[in-house]
Amino acid sequence: MPHIRHIANAVIFILLLQGGAYAQGKNIYMSPSLEIDSVAPGTYVHRTFLQTEEWGKVPCNGLIYVNSGEAAVFDTPSTDSVSNQLIGWIAHHAKARIKAIIVNHSHEDCLGGLCSFHQADIASYANVKTIRLASIKPGGKNSIPEHGFKNKQKIRIGKSYIINYYPGEGHTADNIVSYIPEVKVLFGGCIVKALGASKGNLAEANVKAWSRSVENIKRKFPEAQIVVPGHGKYGNQNLLDFTIKLFADTSAKR
Repeated sequence: MPHIRHIANAVIFILLLQGGAYAQGKNIYMSPSLEIDSVAPGTYVHRTFLQTEEWGKVPCNGLIYVNSGEAAVFDTPSTDSVSNQLIGWIAHHAKARIKAIIVNHSHEDCLGGLCSFHQADIASYANVKTIRLASIKPGGKNSIPEHGFKNKQKIRIGKSYIINYYPGEGHTADNIVSYIPEVKVLFGGCIVKALGASKGNLAEANVKAWSRSVENIKRKFPEAQIVVPGHGKYGNQNLLDFTIKLFADTSAKR
């Protein structure tokens, strides 16, 4: 019977999440430069691509959260042209006004397309350390986030809210995470690794603090059900456990 089939599918989905398997969200938009997956009510992963010398063409994850006609975007694409494409998709398909762009840290895959958001009069938010680091890098004034916080910040989006949190150093000195309580989605950015990933770019990393910082994330948001890393496949809290273990051998004594 149809309803039995639906129940069975739901049970399989829950078991996959509990077992740590990757549950692919529904892809709802795809172009050569931008892909968007629906992962929870009003919540989407945006995936864009950064061309690098060392790693080649790297897929980069960001997040979109829509509630009551307002939206928050977590990380920009690496270029203004793709940012414009993303802004257009949110306006025309999600039918929402972007209230905030949240920058995870000061690398290009987080704020490379920030100018487009500023030109669209969208307020930007980041750790105060990110603002300081962005101000000494090339890119001009429009590439610097506007509003800073130190440890924790809450921003209302529609009838809900998001939480930005600085857990400590890891991938960079300034990396944050963002949590959406309404849908139990955590955007970890580059401090969180996809299952099976390598340690990746350590040019500005604090590998001794990394595990401890991710443990802070796990304690702060124990109810998170979907965890989105900066690169690679999203999943559940097993990504946090994997990242903690990955850097455990380099962690400072506690």
